[in-house]
Amino acid sequence: MSSPRPRIAFLGPHGTFTEQALLSQPDLAAGELVPTGSIAEVLAAAASGEVDLGFVAIENSIEGTVNVTLDTLALDAQLLIQREVVINVQLNLLVPPGMEVADVKTVVSFPHATAQVRRFLATTLPGATTQAANSTAEAARLVGEAPEPGVAAVGTALAAELYGLEVAASDIEDHPENQTRFVVVGAHGVPEPTGHDKTTVVCFQRSDRPGSLLAILQEFAARAINLTKLESRPTKRSLGEYCFIIDFEGHLADELVADCLRNLKVKLADVKFLGSYPAAGQHGDAVRRDADASWRAADEWLGQLRSGVTPR
Repeated sequence: MSSPRPRIAFLGPHGTFTEQALLSQPDLAAGELVPTGSIAEVLAAAASGEVDLGFVAIENSIEGTVNVTLDTLALDAQLLIQREVVINVQLNLLVPPGMEVADVKTVVSFPHATAQVRRFLATTLPGATTQAANSTAEAARLVGEAPEPGVAAVGTALAAELYGLEVAASDIEDHPENQTRFVVVGAHGVPEPTGHDKTTVVCFQRSDRPGSLLAILQEFAARAINLTKLESRPTKRSLGEYCFIIDFEGHLADELVADCLRNLKVKLADVKFLGSYPAAGQHGDAVRRDADASWRAADEWLGQLRSGVTPR
């Protein structure tokens, strides 16, 4: 008997970059896909068990962190990252049939997308105003279903096809190497190590004092654990109170990582574990693997020394 298809929520409607990234993963694409109206709704559905998994953007190479995703994972929802997916972003100016670029007076899109085409807007449409939508696909749907003179959208070629629009200008993003990182999140489970993994934690300080961040970073440096991202975010408890969200190479099952997390938990007010999961991109774990082997050897050496301790 085959297992039921997992229900996977994503930022809709159909035609978003989120859906495009999701469909790049064959096992996820085979699930029951559930479009929602916002990233917050995706995460809430995954946390409540309404769906099995959520698929959300967490970071863009130009605009940086998607704050609603990171803050919800760090401070609110009890969810674990299961996987990351990175795709190249291609943005297009989408118009109703017959409209020319010179006719565009208003551009509708997801704010992160609009921010990624600032140069195009400034040089090609200097007088155009912008309006926010919950997603690039929603912008395309609004323009396609109720076209108005001079109103266009920024979105995917797929969204243009779905909502009866034309691509008036393609590849309009300011930087050709524009990429977005997405994460799969679920309420339970840590994927087994693959040898090319990443771990994410949130570190909460006992107090804001000189050297507190250095004390955290020293735990990673002492074990040759490479950090891939470090970001501070307000805890939303009081002004000036921040936590640190840290991505680093390695898996909870690695001895070095486990030892590092143990020490952080002892020293800090709290450590929230957001998951160990397969990392996107090229394998680069040789240094970490060698360091892990050295740690094991040192641990065995220390164990032998301790075995010689004579009880009183």
